Parts: sequence; structure tokens; C-alpha cells
Amino acid sequence: MGVYVGNLSYDVTEADLSGVFAEYGTVKRLTLPTDRETGRVRGFAFVDLGSDAEEQAAIDALDGAEWMGRDLRVNKAKPREPRR
Repeated sequence: MGVYVGNLSYDVTEADLSGVFAEYGTVKRLTLPTDRETGRVRGFAFVDLGSDAEEQAAIDALDGAEWMGRDLRVNKAKPREPRR
């Protein structure tokens, strides 16, 4: 399913995030959405790690941790709800 990472700094890069999550396992995929009009990072990301155990270790270690001046929110990603 993956991990949701919220309350990210607007200065974060994919390389920054990948480096942090690589400490907990193999980063299979990382999505860092940007605003269509400004191109600025939207303040959240999705990270897929190699296994559920690796994802849980990252959640346990990083949820509430201070990083780049912000307190991260890290939890299991929820399925996307259909648009109306």
C-alpha cells in the first residue's frame, strides 16, 4: 500500500526523502506531488518500501519526528477515493 508522509517542508526534494526512508529499507517508489500552476512541492509525499515490516519501522521512527523544521506525519497510505 505504501506510506503517506505529511507536513513536509516546501524545500524538500525526492533525494532528501529517499535518503531518509532508505535508512528503513529499500525505497521502491517515491511520489512527491507538485502544484500544477506554481510547480512548488505540495507538502506531502507517498513512499513505497520493500516490505510491510520496513514501512512499519519507518512509520514508528518518523511519525512526529522533527525534520527540516517541521514535525512529520507518517502513516499507512489510504486508497484514493473516487472523484465525484
